[in-house]
Amino acid sequence: MHCYSISGLSVGSEIALPGLIAMPADGGAPDVTIRTGAVPAALDNAAAAGPTWDLAGRQLLLRIPNVARFLLDDGRAIRFELDDGADIADVPVFILGTVFGILLHQREQIVLHASAVRVGGKAVLFCGPSGAGKSTLAAALGERGYPLVTDDFCAVAFGDSAVPMVHADGRQLKLWAQSIDRLALQDRRGARVRSRLEKFYVEPGEAFTGPLPLGAIYDLREARPPHAPGIERPNAADAAMVLRHNAYRPILVRRMQQRAQYFHAATAIARSAGIFRLTRPLDFAAMADVIGGLERHWRDTGLMEAAA
Repeated sequence: MHCYSISGLSVGSEIALPGLIAMPADGGAPDVTIRTGAVPAALDNAAAAGPTWDLAGRQLLLRIPNVARFLLDDGRAIRFELDDGADIADVPVFILGTVFGILLHQREQIVLHASAVRVGGKAVLFCGPSGAGKSTLAAALGERGYPLVTDDFCAVAFGDSAVPMVHADGRQLKLWAQSIDRLALQDRRGARVRSRLEKFYVEPGEAFTGPLPLGAIYDLREARPPHAPGIERPNAADAAMVLRHNAYRPILVRRMQQRAQYFHAATAIARSAGIFRLTRPLDFAAMADVIGGLERHWRDTGLMEAAA
């Protein structure tokens, strides 16, 4: 059994999961298990369903065409069965993305489509849809000395103190070949994320492991008219929408009746940390200016003081 840590949870997996740092077994039962086995084509007692998923109580069936079917049980177990002719090497990227993101929803955590770095002892998140540049910005910040916390998705949990916390999992970055070349990260490039894709695992310069209080959330937006480059703070209602729109698989937030949970989380995060919009050009030539603007914002909001 392979052992890992994902979003603060111990994971035992029958298959290796490239892109994660292996952890030593501690002798206890893992929080989550990942196994191969028979998975039905549909859930007969589904209360809700979509083109690729069925939801029945604490079970969710996810179908990835030409790859596998995944059965998620109560936020504790993942079982998968390959489709005919599928390559098992294509399975881990889905487990580490969509599948585990949904499992965290089952565990009633706030799950955002985000990458994160450590700034002054806190986690700073960059949210946005696929292609928004989350991983590339996190990689560039890593080269500037801000350790990677997590990539692709980020779970936010509220403990007894009501302080929003982010659990790092020390995963590798997933970057397109162009980003690797422009950031001069060829010496850290690993295996392909998925066969026939020009996207690769990349070792971060430094990765942080352990829990961190949430410092800020930035919603990424491309600078194009009428949106000029800069950082702005939306009002409370818009901040709640930012969080909802950046939920990992937002349709499931609605189907799993978690919309109120995201609204309350947005209120708490806006009060204790801050939710912002970061508008910037999608141009590598502008990356230094983007990072400089972020660092000025961190000094203005006090995030940089904790690093002194």
